[in-house]
Amino acid sequence: MIIKLDGSLYTVVEFGENKTARAAAKVWAKLKGVDNSRSIEKTWNSGDTIFPVRVERKAYQYLYKDDTGYNFMDNETFEQIALQEHLIDAPQFLKEGQEVSVLINTESEQPMSVELPDKIVVTVTYSEPGVKGDTATRTLKPATVETGATVHVPLFVNEGELIRINTKTGEYVERVK
Repeated sequence: MIIKLDGSLYTVVEFGENKTARAAAKVWAKLKGVDNSRSIEKTWNSGDTIFPVRVERKAYQYLYKDDTGYNFMDNETFEQIALQEHLIDAPQFLKEGQEVSVLINTESEQPMSVELPDKIVVTVTYSEPGVKGDTATRTLKPATVETGATVHVPLFVNEGELIRINTKTGEYVERVK
């Protein structure tokens, strides 16, 4: 959910309710700025009004990066838009031709952010060879993937293999066969 608060747009990261026997219930939320990079916590009394913003999620395809920014194409109308890097959740994991979700504010028809799928499959382009026998603990080594990002992977992952990465945390999930 995205809400308007003090003239800025925030997405709700986490929320909860505090009830006490003597006082009225309060609702709290951790908010992350959509149009700014701030993270705040806000508490409302019961009965306070919040102003949700209607957001539409559309499927776009990543095309390329140039001087204007990252270029995406609408999968339905084939219209192209260029967005700046700060609007993209994990730009280091973007691959050409990859499908992403673009959140669009329905009031102003402006793109607000770009979300990659939770997990993506990439090819390891460079990795140091692992040392056999050093597997008593979960030892990780750096590996470069096809998008240019560096990910820490287990010792058994080698160059040319497909791996699944969590785009939210940037961590290795599993090897894909």
